[in-house]
Amino acid sequence: MGVSAIVDLSEDLTPPRAALFDLDGTLINSEPRSLATWAKLLDAHNVPYDRELLHKFMGRRGTDVLADHPELLPGITLDVLIAELRVYGQDPDLPPVEHLPESVAFLRRLHAEGVPFALVTSAGRDWAELALTDLGVRELFKGLVTAGDVSEGKPDPQGYLRGAEILGYAPEHIVVFEDTPAGVQAGKSAGMRVVGITTTHERPALDRADLVVDHLTEVDWPRIVPRP
Repeated sequence: MGVSAIVDLSEDLTPPRAALFDLDGTLINSEPRSLATWAKLLDAHNVPYDRELLHKFMGRRGTDVLADHPELLPGITLDVLIAELRVYGQDPDLPPVEHLPESVAFLRRLHAEGVPFALVTSAGRDWAELALTDLGVRELFKGLVTAGDVSEGKPDPQGYLRGAEILGYAPEHIVVFEDTPAGVQAGKSAGMRVVGITTTHERPALDRADLVVDHLTEVDWPRIVPRP
């Protein structure tokens, strides 16, 4: 098992005291479902695409993706496209959402140790509430920052800075857990340390993170290093 830059905080003057978690790809694996939804939208409008393009959408709000790529679907309003995405997202043939048991175990470990944490997701609040409830961990979170709670989505740091306000800690005391380059960038731009998880991206794509792991149970909190 390879690991990116190892950060030993045992002697750090700003040890981690709280955590912020992404949802899709970090606590659950819904990204195949998300990619299939985007593919349905582009297919419906005969727009060519490849996997590389779809991967650029990961970890971001649908509104931000469409606003950043106006050349894909010109002449169609954002409201119409978002409505179409919602319809395709209800297709019963989409890939199922998978739980990530190691991530749930890590959440429960932090909670048992008294470490406060919150959620920062590019998904809507209804989806976030449903997913956390399905995982059986909703009551463990101090709060949620969802797509509608920010004016700028990831990779902008606004969501993570809102999360810091919920937790009541300065950014330097918070560790972010993310699976996408956009999320890693958002956490780093917020002045936080970031652990990347390889659920949806290969290690090189997450190289801005302070540590990259395959499963969150590999993290030796509060030292941001792999467990022995």
